[in-house]
Amino acid sequence: MAESLESGRRVPVDELLALVADVFARCGMSDADANLLADSLVYADLSGIHSHGVLRVPEYIVKLTTGGVNPAGRPSVVRDVGACLVVDGGNSMGQIGMDFATKEVIERAQVHGIAAAGIRGSNHSGAMAYYASQAVAHGMIGIATTNALPTMAPWGGAERILGINPLGIAIPAGEERPIVFDAAFSGSSHGKIRIYQQNGWTLPEGWALDSEGRPTTDPAAAIDGLLMPIGGFKGTALALIMGVLSSMLSGAAFGTELGDMEIGPRPGQDGHFVAAIRVEAFEDLDVFKSRVDGAIRQIHDCRPAAGVERIYAPGELEFLRQEAYRAQGIPLNAVTLADLGKAAAGVGSSVEGYGWLV
Repeated sequence: MAESLESGRRVPVDELLALVADVFARCGMSDADANLLADSLVYADLSGIHSHGVLRVPEYIVKLTTGGVNPAGRPSVVRDVGACLVVDGGNSMGQIGMDFATKEVIERAQVHGIAAAGIRGSNHSGAMAYYASQAVAHGMIGIATTNALPTMAPWGGAERILGINPLGIAIPAGEERPIVFDAAFSGSSHGKIRIYQQNGWTLPEGWALDSEGRPTTDPAAAIDGLLMPIGGFKGTALALIMGVLSSMLSGAAFGTELGDMEIGPRPGQDGHFVAAIRVEAFEDLDVFKSRVDGAIRQIHDCRPAAGVERIYAPGELEFLRQEAYRAQGIPLNAVTLADLGKAAAGVGSSVEGYGWLV
């Protein structure tokens, strides 16, 4: 899989950011919001998480133009209890409300040690690591989660009841790179399955069931079927818990209230949750970072299993990809580039000068 990801056409990061930001600005977003939304998608592609990257541009255009999302929506604090708050996203794209809430909880955690926000009135918000990682620069641990359209059955069931409701956590380190975890509680996501479908790849076993509840490695059958949880009943339990945190603390939609895969999400009903923990409220920051370094180095020094060359800490592969892709360009497959070019032209963006779209 990792080698296959490298086979796409290389796209310069700055050019991709510029084009995608222009697309969103032409959908009615302010320049600042358009840049933020573009940055969140390109961040995912930089990390090799193409399921949450510019693959999403065509569907985001629909959301912003005809899908009921307000391109000029403004988030606001609607409940304020010191270190805890509820943010209403104003039916903006989820990245706008989540970024607003993340900055709020980081500021409040400076005072209170821990701060958290529930977000409602929102929409799809992209990769959770984008928000959790913001806390690291402030000597904090960041936590972010979101609800998602139901694509998974509760353990033992055969209906789409649960979202895969991902969790992102970022932990500062000293000399080593931060620990960053961002994953859903399913074997994969619909976005990643779309990447496999675009490239003509067969799915790994254990990712999905078809519409009849039978295991499948066919991406098309998986998109019409069910995603499988990680760790059996543990995955569905954790997805349920993340869904509760993301929706019921703020009044956002939960599970099937959000919509379904056939019709799509109800605009402005997504919910999220973000928190920040200031390390120095508990422990000397340098001591903490040094101990995190030690934990990471233990992972590096672990004797590898047969056939394994190197062991990585959570998030390390993504950091390495970011460094490589900034220098060499982001590899994107032909379908994603064709869809992006068509979508950009459709809203009036000039695609001239972007030779990699051809």
